[in-house]
Parts: sequence; structure tokens; C-alpha cells
Amino acid sequence: MRVCVVGTGYVGLVAGTCFAESGNDVICIDVDEAKIEALRQGRVPIYEPGLEELIKRNVEEGRLAFSTDMATGIRHALVVFIAVGTPQADDGSSDLTAVRKVAQEIGQCMDGYRVIVIKSTVPIGTHKMVKQIISENTTHQFDVVNNPEFMKEGAAIEDFLKPDRVVVGCADDRAGEIVKDLYSPFCRGGAPILVMDNASAEMTKYAANSLLATRISFVNDVANLCEAVGADIAHVRQGVGLDKRLGMSFLYAGLGYGGSCFPKDVRSIIHTANQNGLDFELLKAVDETNNRQKERLFAKIKNYFNGSLEGRTFGVWGLAFKPRTDDMREAPAIGLIEELLSHGCTVKVHDPEAMEVARAIFGDRISYHQRSYDALEGADALAVCTEWNEFRRPDFDRVRTLLKEPVVFDGRNLWEPSQMGDMGFSYFPIGRPSVKHNA
Repeated sequence: MRVCVVGTGYVGLVAGTCFAESGNDVICIDVDEAKIEALRQGRVPIYEPGLEELIKRNVEEGRLAFSTDMATGIRHALVVFIAVGTPQADDGSSDLTAVRKVAQEIGQCMDGYRVIVIKSTVPIGTHKMVKQIISENTTHQFDVVNNPEFMKEGAAIEDFLKPDRVVVGCADDRAGEIVKDLYSPFCRGGAPILVMDNASAEMTKYAANSLLATRISFVNDVANLCEAVGADIAHVRQGVGLDKRLGMSFLYAGLGYGGSCFPKDVRSIIHTANQNGLDFELLKAVDETNNRQKERLFAKIKNYFNGSLEGRTFGVWGLAFKPRTDDMREAPAIGLIEELLSHGCTVKVHDPEAMEVARAIFGDRISYHQRSYDALEGADALAVCTEWNEFRRPDFDRVRTLLKEPVVFDGRNLWEPSQMGDMGFSYFPIGRPSVKHNA
């Protein structure tokens, strides 16, 4: 099938590449000439495990191409995906400027029937707006389909190639069958393709992400209560998560969620509820809890040093909002580092993939270290913000030697408190017993 994907951000690039991998003829369109040229040369602007290899293979085999020419892309394809960004506006709503522009250009470039698939995360009712804009710019027939993405950063390729389910929102059976056929190679293992109305498909994306965000905020509040009453969130998580009605996923205590999806989607659905005369108090609390949780590690640091932070040096392991990505959008590490800097601290950082992204945020206000241990030399303490696997089994003797004093603030609960204490560390995790060595 001939496919056009408009937008080569995270969603569009992964989707277009995976469609090409299943044998389709795909062209990806973007207005950023530098990005398109880099992609043609095999340079991928984001870090996602396995993506670069898939892009190179499909480009070499002639199934995947990149262009800035919208007309060529639209006329090439039967199915056109809209995968442009919908960033959060100041009032919590989604900015649909790019979606509107693309819809207009699609209408102007069409030369026959097309299936227009909205892959971007968009507020409920956006399909009507897109249909109206395209109708004003073409006399050709078309159908608008909603096909929300459910990819996790760091595991996006696997999520796309082996989905739990595929959601197709449409009002026309013909368009629904075309999109189902496009996804059929990924669903041979039995994953269902759910066909529903457009509005329900749009709502499904927000409902899923908001429910996952709710679980994260809930377990973080429980973790904080565990600290207050002397309980251990690791034990509580097992006791709760082994209930078959609940499950273990998204019940890890930490510094809260970040990234491009959960924060934006929670605030967008709150905004949509307000527009419809509803007060989504539960999700407001989820958002507020998450914002507070991001401050948790700094509060522990400030408390340990009795508020005396000026002139101290801190090593920070982990900058991305989660492992296996370089995405720092709304990452907890940003707030922690800004607080440390505002209190006169020196900050030394390491992350396996997000160093250049961090450099664009902090410039020369912090120092960047390619080796994790180099970020610890002469530091008063280590703070962990991202649970990269390579952090789970460090040389603790070396860590203790490099630090001025053996103090660790662990925002991701990587290590056992009792073991850290036995090795001579003062250790401060989230929702678990702290250890003050020789206290």
C-alpha cells in the first residue's frame, strides 16, 4: 500500500518506518529541510532503540523515502497520516495549529480519494475540524480516520510491530477496512483491531494515558505515606500489584511521570472537561500530585544538609524522563538541577543518551560527563533521576571513594536500603526506609 506520513517527529518517524518494514511504500514529509536531509543520510534526530537500523534498511530497499514536498507525498499515497505535534498551550489545551495547516495542504494537494488518518494525539472532536478544513479545499472524496498511537518511548518499535490492540475510529466502512488491512501484518498474533466512531477513538487515547498517569500519582502518594508511617512501598507494591484486578504495571514509586504524553494528555482532558461544563477533580489531583512529586528529591537533599547547600557539588545520574530515550520533556531532573543551581550548587551530570538535549537546556551552567563515575568526583552526594539499567550494578566501592561523603539520594529506588547501609552509605530512596550511616 502507498502511505504518506506528514510529520517526522517521534510518532511519525516510528510509524512510517514500521509501515515500510511491513512492505508498504512510504514517504515521510516534514517542513524541516535539515531534518529531512539528515534522515536521507541515515542520521536519526531522536534516540529510540532499533529505529536507526530499520530506517537505514528500508531506505536502502526503496520502501522508505523522506521529502519536504507535500504535494508529492499526498499524490503518492492512498492513506495519509497526520502525525504533527500538538503541543500544550498555556491554558492546558492542545495547540492544533500544525494539524490545521496540514489539513489545508492535504485538501489543496489531493487528486483523488484519500483516507486521512489522524495519528497525532488530538482533543475529542478534532476529526470534525479536519474534515471541515479539507472539504473547504477540495472537491475530491475522502474519509477521516482516527488512529491513536500507544507507543512507549524506549520500546516504540516493539509496541508498533506487536501492539496490544489497534484503535480505528471512522464513520465509513471502506476507510475502516483500508486501515485495518494496513495494520493486519502487525496483528497476526491475535491483537484485536477495534473499530469505533471517531470521537470514541480520540477519547480512548486520553483515557488510557490519564488512567496510567493516575496509577503513577496514586502509588507516589502511597509511597510518601509509607515514609511517614514507616512502611516500605516495595512490599506494598507487591501486595497490591499481585491482585489480578490491579496488576503490577505503573505501580513504581519515584519522581513522577514526564515526557511528551502523560503531562500534556492529562491537562488536555481536564481542559476538554472544563469546556463541556465538567470539573475533572480527580485528574487535577493527579497532575498536582505529579508536580509535587518532582520536588521530592530536592526536599530530601535540602533536609539532609540542613538547608546549607551553597558551594556544594552534586553528581546527577540520569537526565531523560525515562530510560531508553533522550527525551527530557518535563523530566524530573530539570527541576532538581534548577533548584540546586538556584541554591548556589555545582552540578555534574551523566546520562547515556540525553547529554546533548540537556546541553540545549542548561548550556554551560552545569558540567557534562561521558562516564558516570566522572560526575561523582568531588561531589557531596549522588542524586539518581532516571533508572537506566547501567546504573543498577555500579562499583559501589568506587562510588564511595569518589564522593566527599557516601550519600545517595535515589529517586528511582534502584538499590536495597539495607544493602546500601551495609556498604556504608547514607541512602534516601522514595517510599522506602532511609539509612543514615552511623546516625
